[in-house]
Amino acid sequence: MTKDELAGKIKSLVKQVYAQVKSPKIDLDNPPTTVSLDTTRFPVLAKFPTLKETIIKLLTDQYDLFIKDIEWVAPRPTTFRIILANDQPFYLIYTDRSWIAKVEGKKYYLLNLSEEQNCIEAIARILTYGAKPSPEKSETSIETPAPEAPAEEAPTEETPTT
Repeated sequence: MTKDELAGKIKSLVKQVYAQVKSPKIDLDNPPTTVSLDTTRFPVLAKFPTLKETIIKLLTDQYDLFIKDIEWVAPRPTTFRIILANDQPFYLIYTDRSWIAKVEGKKYYLLNLSEEQNCIEAIARILTYGAKPSPEKSETSIETPAPEAPAEEAPTEETPTT
């Protein structure tokens, strides 16, 4: 077998293998044919499948109960703002090796298992904060009446003196 024959056989085998393997490519120009409930609520998850996997790792597969919105904040490094149900945000930043979560100003490198666990605990902590207080009038506040304008005095009749 010559060198050219071997190279030809290798090329044909590579083409056969790559033809059998279908990589999950995402076409950003055409919408997907299958519609998922998650896709309609969070359309950014269809464009970034690894983001969905990371959110599932951090919040379980019932993440939609705890997330209000997912915003794409920056293209490079690819950064997402995850707004929780209580309006508290945290950030997920994509790097070549792994994701970085930024929760309450602290960065967690999700490649390390211990930091991933610390991140999960930090997210659970901010979920326990509850909803932001609404700016309603409290019933205990005493309302002060607006100052009244002084009443106009009626003109008095003066009798002419002579």
